[in-house]
Amino acid sequence: MTIINLPPEIDGPLVDEARRRGTTPELLAIESLRRLFACAPAPDESETLLDYLGDYVASIDGGDGTSARKSGKIFEEAMVDKHRRGQT
Repeated sequence: MTIINLPPEIDGPLVDEARRRGTTPELLAIESLRRLFACAPAPDESETLLDYLGDYVASIDGGDGTSARKSGKIFEEAMVDKHRRGQT
């Protein structure tokens, strides 16, 4: 375990941002450090791109597009109705 003493110009903004996000300064600092230093390992040459990025990739069956157009229309009608009721 490493203990880091932060200077006031970092500690203050860290505490403020953690409060804004509803977390602790420690968790926010760890999250930030992980993004900087805990990079994903390079893919093995035998792996496919899907193997390497599999945790970050998803797909859906879009069918013929009818459902998407229908849901878009339903959403549009709901937004128009909400606007008419004065709820923006």
